[in-house]
Amino acid sequence: MENKPPITIDPETVELIIDGVLDLHAFSPKDLKHLIPDYIDECLKRNILEIRIIHGKGVGNIRRSVHALLGRNPNVLQYKTADLSSGSWGATVVQLQTKA
Repeated sequence: MENKPPITIDPETVELIIDGVLDLHAFSPKDLKHLIPDYIDECLKRNILEIRIIHGKGVGNIRRSVHALLGRNPNVLQYKTADLSSGSWGATVVQLQTKA
């Protein structure tokens, strides 16, 4: 079996559906600092005020990074771990506030 190099997805060339659900599994952790604020901005442009970010369960490193970015974003009203039907501790639900 041929050993192929991993495929890297460049977030600047990936076309995302802006529907309020952002699944981070296809992205590198280094992309989060631009991806999450950009996604939030696009949701606000579409008047989507509740989003769900799927970061996976793992050991929690991605979740902590996501929460740190959300905590610094002035458009985030609040965020919390998703309930059981929305991904449990593998996802975060975010409430956005409209820009004044």
